[in-house]
Amino acid sequence: MLFKTAYAATKQSNNSNQSTKSKKTSAKKNAKKTLGNPALNRTDNVHYLEWQEVQSFIKEMQSEHQFPAQQLTQIFDNARYVESAIQLMKPAPAGKPKNWKAYRARFVENGRINSGVLFWNRNLESLNRAENLFGVPAEIIVGLIGVETIYGKNMGGFRALDALCTLAFSYPDTPNRVARMAFFRSELAQLLLWSRDTGTDIYTVKASYAGAVGLSQFMPSSLRQFAIDFDQDGKIDLRESETDAIGSVANYLAKHGWKKGVPYAYPATFTSAEPNVTQLETTLGRGLQATFSLSELKDLVSTSDESAPKQIRYGLIDLQNGEDPTEYWLATDNFFAITKYNRSYFYAMSVIDLGRVVAQTRRIE
Repeated sequence: MLFKTAYAATKQSNNSNQSTKSKKTSAKKNAKKTLGNPALNRTDNVHYLEWQEVQSFIKEMQSEHQFPAQQLTQIFDNARYVESAIQLMKPAPAGKPKNWKAYRARFVENGRINSGVLFWNRNLESLNRAENLFGVPAEIIVGLIGVETIYGKNMGGFRALDALCTLAFSYPDTPNRVARMAFFRSELAQLLLWSRDTGTDIYTVKASYAGAVGLSQFMPSSLRQFAIDFDQDGKIDLRESETDAIGSVANYLAKHGWKKGVPYAYPATFTSAEPNVTQLETTLGRGLQATFSLSELKDLVSTSDESAPKQIRYGLIDLQNGEDPTEYWLATDNFFAITKYNRSYFYAMSVIDLGRVVAQTRRIE
């Protein structure tokens, strides 16, 4: 059998699918067109079994996980290439600077807030149980599921198999292509193992264009490690069981450093009219972790909130606001636990703000 390289075959398929599109159109606009047009949002058979990279992957699954060759051959014979997943993965063209206020407005808005109140009300017992068991407040769980899927309204309609195969072997030509392909190959392996372990028909698993599953948008590796049967019905179902999703989110955060009773973040201001630029860059560059005491930060920043605990550690984060001044915050271990879900300060703060506003709205009503 003659094998094609994954990149060459994908490039050929991409050229075919994009022949009627303007090269000047951005990746995001292309994706929207594709998703809105059934003729373009097709899943093409690109004969994955002819690809050398796929054959190597199959051999790895056989040797490392004792997957039967016949079963893997059948699965990859039925896997399809999804052009819209490729378009959605392409980076947006360089343009406007990051804008926290604009980002927040996408998630902390009336529709999502009202849906969050309804979700909280119908899942009050499960949320309270998760908070008692894992120490994660209901408002954080509600905020996260709201940001991820609008409480199940936007869970994705791709077959997880197709999305992950596409990204594992056909990732777009970007600077981080090699690393991202390795990530999605790992997630594809985890999907195969999860479907085998749970007896799930792999062709029925629906996901986002990136292969994330359910209300909580767990990648397959998280499905295997952190998803739990919180409604105790004998199975884990993150798509249909809101209770399972609630417990799984709380379990995930608890396993990623969440500390019961610790606050999230406090607004910070510079202690000098002209802060030391080198000190600022060094402090911001400490990564997704809280490593400083308030006393260690006092020469650079402070918070006017007197409720900020002095005995815990903080990290300095920046929320850029386009042409407007950047916001600075002192973030705790719990803020950084949320970034383990999505490595973005904007994301973590949106989860916190949405959950907080939903909680306030419930109290008013």
